[in-house]
Amino acid sequence: MKGQRILDIPVCDLSLIRNLWEIRVKKYRQRQRKEQERIQKSALARINQQWQYRIECKTMKATEVCELQHYLERRSHGISSLHLCQDIPFETEPDEKTEIEEKRYIFEITGEKWMELPDYIREMTYLREWHVRGTSIHKIPAYIEEFQELRVIEVPRNGIEELPVELGKLINLRELNASYNKLSSIPPELGDCENLEKLELISNLDLGELPFELSNLKKLTYLDISANRFHSVPICVLRMSSLQWLDISNNLLSDLPQDIDRLQELTSLFLHKNKITYLPMALADISSLKMVVVSGDQIVCLPSRLCEDPAIKFIRLFDNPVNSQNAKETEKETRKEQNKLDEFEKEFMQAYIETIKERDTAPKYTTKVSLSCLL
Repeated sequence: MKGQRILDIPVCDLSLIRNLWEIRVKKYRQRQRKEQERIQKSALARINQQWQYRIECKTMKATEVCELQHYLERRSHGISSLHLCQDIPFETEPDEKTEIEEKRYIFEITGEKWMELPDYIREMTYLREWHVRGTSIHKIPAYIEEFQELRVIEVPRNGIEELPVELGKLINLRELNASYNKLSSIPPELGDCENLEKLELISNLDLGELPFELSNLKKLTYLDISANRFHSVPICVLRMSSLQWLDISNNLLSDLPQDIDRLQELTSLFLHKNKITYLPMALADISSLKMVVVSGDQIVCLPSRLCEDPAIKFIRLFDNPVNSQNAKETEKETRKEQNKLDEFEKEFMQAYIETIKERDTAPKYTTKVSLSCLL
């Protein structure tokens, strides 16, 4: 009627929603743990590992075998595993060979008691993966450039303050995870790792820029720079022509660049927990886009095609003001507590996205949680 206004009032039971998603995250973790246990208990995997170990030992000298055995027995020092694998014997079918992972050496240590990398690792330049998690190691040594076979470097939650420029010499590097550290900048030399496909820099808190030289990462398909201090999408990101997954959520973005449609391979875009009030029309011109996640509280203008296109899961998350207040209080505490909060949110979103992928369309309660009334 004339003179009456219609207002949308968000109505939801926060405790019920929180309990619901805590259960889903718990179930998601349980599924992951069961799958890992199944793989670890697999008899075929153990038999294959034993045979590959024997084959490897046959090519080594007696002294080398003794040294290797001594190294593998150092589990009490925090080294969880060193995997020695080779391609299967030539008698197997060609199709089976393609399914077997290339031989690789994996180095892994965990635990805060580690203050620095063990000395013997410097002699193991044949390693293909580094996994250093939750230690007190605050620096990646410059001699990492000697590890030319490295494919994966995973160093989250170590308090690392800077990445060495020598990383740029690792031309075979495919994945780099330096999340939950204390990085405030990224070396431009990282742009020389032209084969890099996955880069994770989650929750470094002081990180607000990426060097333009990262534009050279033309094979990068996955970039996660969430929970940092980015005020805008870095220019180099718009030049990563193969990028498919971009998570820049929980930053300080107020808008998106008008040339966001340069990312023509982009399929998933996460923008929630920013200060964005509108989305540019160019976003709807990305034909490959399948999922967009934004915060619905401040969005006042968005392309209608994003909402109407059945091929796109457009998800608007309404922030919980109670949680926001708790987050501010937690931010005043230790960095470790903040990292735990960020990590829980990432696991929450991961479980949520896995649920959404199984549906044909985004659930209605994510696009609109409101009731209309007349005043």
